[in-house]
Amino acid sequence: MKIKLLVPYLIYFIIFSSSNTDAQNVSPENLYESLEWQFAGPYRGGRSTTVTGITSRPYTFFMGTTGGGVWKTTDAGNTWKNISDGQIEVGSIGAVAVAPSDENVVYVGTGSADPRGNISSGNGMYKSVDMGETWEHIGLPNAGLIGKVAVHPKNADLVYVAVLGNIFGHNKERGVYKTDDGGKTWNKLLYISDKTGARDVEINPDNDQELIASFWTVQRKPWTLVDGSDEGGVFMSKDGGKNWKKLSEGLPKGLVGKIEVEYSPVNSKRLWAMIQAEKEEEGGLYRSDDGGKSWDRINRDHKLRQRGWYYSHITADPKNENIIYASNTGFYKSIDGGKSFDQRIRTPHGDNHGVWINPDNTNIMVNCNDGGGNVTLNGGETWSTQYNQPTSEFYRLTVDNQFPFRLYAGQQDNSTISVPSRGIPSLTPFENWFNAGGTECSDIAVHPTNPNIIYSTGYSGEFTYKNLETGEEYQRTPYVHLTEGTRQDDLRYRFQWNYPVFVSKYNPEKVYVGSNVVHLTTDRAKNWDIVSPDLTRKLLENDPEKADIPGGPIQNDATGVEVYSSIFALEESPHNEGEIWTGSDDGLIHITKDGGKTWENITPSKIIPYQGTINKIELSSHRPGRAIVAVYNYRNDDFRPYIIITDDYGKSWDLISKDNGIPSNHFVRAIAEDPSKLGLLYAGTEFGAYVSFNNGNNWNSLQLNLPHVPITDMEVTQNDLAISTQGRGFWILDKINVLQEVDVVLENNKPHIFSPEDALRTSLGGGWRSGGLSFENDISFYLPDDVPLNNIEMSIKDSEGNVVIDFKENTEYLYDVNYDSANIYSGVHSVYWDLEYNAPEIQKDFVSMYYSARGGYGPEAIPGKYTIEVNINEDTYSSPFTVKIDPRWDIPQSELIKQFEVANEVIDMIEESQDKLKEMRGISNQIQNFIKLTDGKEYHDEIKKNGDEILGKIRSIEENLYQDKIETSQDEINYARKWTNHITHLYDRITTDNQEPNDGMIDRVEELRLDYERFIKPYNDIINMDLKNFTKMLNEKGVKGIIID
Repeated sequence: MKIKLLVPYLIYFIIFSSSNTDAQNVSPENLYESLEWQFAGPYRGGRSTTVTGITSRPYTFFMGTTGGGVWKTTDAGNTWKNISDGQIEVGSIGAVAVAPSDENVVYVGTGSADPRGNISSGNGMYKSVDMGETWEHIGLPNAGLIGKVAVHPKNADLVYVAVLGNIFGHNKERGVYKTDDGGKTWNKLLYISDKTGARDVEINPDNDQELIASFWTVQRKPWTLVDGSDEGGVFMSKDGGKNWKKLSEGLPKGLVGKIEVEYSPVNSKRLWAMIQAEKEEEGGLYRSDDGGKSWDRINRDHKLRQRGWYYSHITADPKNENIIYASNTGFYKSIDGGKSFDQRIRTPHGDNHGVWINPDNTNIMVNCNDGGGNVTLNGGETWSTQYNQPTSEFYRLTVDNQFPFRLYAGQQDNSTISVPSRGIPSLTPFENWFNAGGTECSDIAVHPTNPNIIYSTGYSGEFTYKNLETGEEYQRTPYVHLTEGTRQDDLRYRFQWNYPVFVSKYNPEKVYVGSNVVHLTTDRAKNWDIVSPDLTRKLLENDPEKADIPGGPIQNDATGVEVYSSIFALEESPHNEGEIWTGSDDGLIHITKDGGKTWENITPSKIIPYQGTINKIELSSHRPGRAIVAVYNYRNDDFRPYIIITDDYGKSWDLISKDNGIPSNHFVRAIAEDPSKLGLLYAGTEFGAYVSFNNGNNWNSLQLNLPHVPITDMEVTQNDLAISTQGRGFWILDKINVLQEVDVVLENNKPHIFSPEDALRTSLGGGWRSGGLSFENDISFYLPDDVPLNNIEMSIKDSEGNVVIDFKENTEYLYDVNYDSANIYSGVHSVYWDLEYNAPEIQKDFVSMYYSARGGYGPEAIPGKYTIEVNINEDTYSSPFTVKIDPRWDIPQSELIKQFEVANEVIDMIEESQDKLKEMRGISNQIQNFIKLTDGKEYHDEIKKNGDEILGKIRSIEENLYQDKIETSQDEINYARKWTNHITHLYDRITTDNQEPNDGMIDRVEELRLDYERFIKPYNDIINMDLKNFTKMLNEKGVKGIIID
């Protein structure tokens, strides 16, 4: 039997308060503060737009991701460790810089400044003085996006920051900032306007008073990207930022877009600028060889400036002024100062955003791209893997109905993926994962009764049918028309980048998707019908900007992300067939109760913003007509949280997220209601998770150990809360039974056992990088007051009332550190039962005999009814639970009973042999002591002669039972196996599987029983004859005889 505190990957609860807690002082968060989110996968990298390294530590690098925080490797990318969790309060990272004069000092600017459609904002600057172990927020909280941090080469406190600003609106916190006291104070050195910010800033490597910076006008709207203006350009200061001049000679005139600038570390007179310009003949790579006085366009190659607002990165070689690198979809190298980039360096993933090159060895680089970070030690010939970075960005979450359930999503800049909620221990991630069909932006729907059938949405209305069993896969769309590069008013159907889909639970042959209308297929996407009118505001009809190709005036951004006035949420009622709810990205909610024949607009226009995006509609499983809806409006520069609720089909609505627990700038992306508890609500925001125990009247943080990362979707299934994130993959909060009864504890403030979840006999759980979620039994209880240790007893009983485990005998394993020898403190406590009965008790002196066995595992509990019983100050509290067998297994109960019975027979044999061996060891020690003590006595020789004879007989018995030469596991190969090796191996074989022992096992039990009786018979003769005579002899000599315990 193993009774222990829950370990990582198993939820556990720590005592939350000191003694004498009263009801008024108990907060909900105290009751669940040590619940733990579990990472469910995958270890597959997501987007990164900034990297750096430490010159003197050639294997140490830092990576900033666009949603997953800051990561560090000290082994050249073999492993990456997150160093920002719990300290940096946002996941989007724009710049990471190490102080050249003090490698312990690291600065981080938050908010990635390569603003694709799903960009996340930052909250300013952070600083570490211990190489990333700890972080301090040092200002610029409203910076939005930060494009570059430049640290003075000789003064770690002198820092320049390029602040691009709020990407979703105008703000004055833009421009080039400077601190000369390590971030205690900041000065704005250069400001253009509230819509144009600094994208880059560089320090002249030979003259620290000379700075060069680039400015860019950029804004994201739901329907477009505003890229460029005449306010942008290249600026230079000769006096440390006090005065600036806009450079013009040889540079583009008029409108310009994104610009990145770079000094050559070898020759500071040489500078480059990658410039996006309105005129084709002016865009490209520029170079100055006179310190920025004049410039020439030396390269117009489109491969370097395509989608320039997203890329446009250049990096100068630190050793050779003629070598410069350009990052775009590919990673390119020029050896002629930028005139040509004929050499493409293959990286593990496309869509590159930059590189850091070690000045002492230019073959050492770290590259960042849309698949994560990669390290090369040989100039790009080979790179480290991205399959060690749990930083995937997901748009939506789907869970299926199989056991254990799987999670599905489209990963930005990768493929769709499905991962198991519980991994199979023997499989690698690549064997546990699979591509679910579709594309990076897919929403996914799984057949409710046949999980082999999967439907996925995709680019330009693409729709994929995939059958895992048959291998069949094809794409169909209701109407073939590219959204990329197309005017929005030319689209017959406006399919958003990740338009929604569901499979009807009432008729799985019915599959619905949403564009600006609802489409239905009944023949697996071969043909489609329209079952609704346009359910949007049709904003394109009267707005030229919304009707045009998204983007401009410099470059367009028409990937499909900006398709607007479309259906964004699409859900089917769990109560009534034909009832469908829709939500649009321009703020409308509709419902049909007759399968699409008629539709009703039920939008609560007075409590949600006019063009807010209806991101998630949660239709309650508890009652018809009840819906909880997550609405966001951040893309219109409104970051407030909007969660609305109706219980009457939208006739009336309430806003349940205003000033009641969710911060005013934490806009909400996801919502879910616990199917086991009406009014228990979960919310996912841009910066974390929240829970309400009272139908949204109040919200409490559910962040726990979850990283600060945008939560994009959430589902409750099989009593697990599963979420998808934009930068940290999938996470699961399992065994949420405690959350389901928090209100009971708050109301009564009495001792309480949280209803245990049913436990499961299964081989699932754990696995290599799979998250390791368990199905074993965690039992939590609440004490309102301190209780003397002697006044509390706890046990698990079977259906007949027999005690299975008495925790009173194992108090050292029961509780965490917040207890002493006399008291158990008030609060929530937990015990963990791994479904095992007592293991064979093995004497420590004979541990080497047990190397054949499974390290002390007991027989597993037989499926059935059990009860946890706690006696506190003579009052008894109990709660039932059930142990079940894995539902995928077809194993008769009778087989498990037989297995349990035979296992205990073998345990009896093992423990009897152990007792005898212990007894023999005690007798031998006593005899040896008597021989030693009588040394020099006249009767010593007689005692020694008789004692040695007995010792020899005992040693002969031990040698039949016990191989004392075995000290390590593979010593067993070298030395002859003895009875204990065979019996423990048999026990291992009997208890490893979930089936009754076969005939060979039963025969072996009997053989070993007879062997044992044969081996132990001489010992009985020793006890009955030899020891009696030896003791009689001792007594005659006046010496006390042998004592047998």
